[in-house]
Amino acid sequence: MERNISVEELHQIPTPKKEVEIVERKGIGHPDSVADGIAEAVSRSLSKYYIEHYGRILHHNTDQVEVVGGQSAPKYGGGLVLEPTYILLSGRATTKVGNDRVPFKSITIKAARDYLREHFRHLDVDADVMIDSRIGQGSVDLVEVYDTKKLEANDTSFGVGFAPLSETETMVLNTEKYLNGELKKKMPMVGYDIKVMGFRQKDTINLTVAAAMVDKYIHDADEYFNIKDELKQLVLDNAVEYTDKEVKVYINTADIKEDGKAVGYLTVTGMSMENGDDGSVGRGNRVNGLITPYRAMSMEAAAGKNPVTHVGKLYNVLSNKIANDIVKEEGNDIAEVLVRIVSQIGRPIDDPHVASVQVIYEGNVDHSKHKNNIRNLVDDRLAHISDLTMEFVEGKIPVF
Repeated sequence: MERNISVEELHQIPTPKKEVEIVERKGIGHPDSVADGIAEAVSRSLSKYYIEHYGRILHHNTDQVEVVGGQSAPKYGGGLVLEPTYILLSGRATTKVGNDRVPFKSITIKAARDYLREHFRHLDVDADVMIDSRIGQGSVDLVEVYDTKKLEANDTSFGVGFAPLSETETMVLNTEKYLNGELKKKMPMVGYDIKVMGFRQKDTINLTVAAAMVDKYIHDADEYFNIKDELKQLVLDNAVEYTDKEVKVYINTADIKEDGKAVGYLTVTGMSMENGDDGSVGRGNRVNGLITPYRAMSMEAAAGKNPVTHVGKLYNVLSNKIANDIVKEEGNDIAEVLVRIVSQIGRPIDDPHVASVQVIYEGNVDHSKHKNNIRNLVDDRLAHISDLTMEFVEGKIPVF
């Protein structure tokens, strides 16, 4: 098969060398990330059920999850959740195979509850959330296209990826992972709803962090602001590991401490969805875990889409893998790579309408020596695109 693969040189300033760069990451407890995580967990559970009972993954797309914020009354020493967060599961799935009915509502609600229990230990899943599954049967035409033996794209869509990450992007990504990972042992009062905004101007990187605090660990306002100061220093110490540039850190900038008044970002569960914040699938991080307005991006929501033939999921992940492969294989001659892959509904997923690779080279590099290598690398990745399916099902590939 001769695939339509375009490799071209791009003449522009690489992102890390531009005067300004902005990067954002919504942490795992942000309402949009909660929606993404549940959607993907539901897809994985359905896929495993289909494989176990029917030998293959059947048609489904569970990429419509809405998180509707509840109401809470946090206070120092421990507050209350007053009204639960409402979580709506919607989308489409195969609900009947021959005379067999698939217990899809039980599967999807259990998947959502298990995901919340696994990741958010301050959340009482039985009392603090209401989960409603409105997932229905897929339309006939899509079910017919969705034949796992044919492996034909069930959407006309595109995926986008780039590499390498800049220092700012790496710092933003790893700051959130640090706050929602290793730091929890030292500071359990730092909640899961964390957002990191990175803004670099020339050689100064500004990190603005919004971190929900868990009220039961904090006795009063003085302790809150002491914790905030300690957190600022820890974030700074972690951030400077990724750069030699000047780094400035700002924590919970909406807090008030003046004229005897003290207001902080306090929660009962460590999640803002407890008190009115809503979330939706696809409104947060792209598949590389970042929101990058200075880079090309797809607005496709990957979480919850079927992992067999939905190119909105496959091509976004594959584009990033290809970009990273190119940087790794072609060495220091590459400053930046941008990959775009576009499909046509009904076309084989390993034969996209076009796979476009644009490369910014360092200095006076002879790009002709890289062109064939890049083309072969893309061709090989496309030929093995189906390898991604079980990696999604096993939870080995993050999509937000």
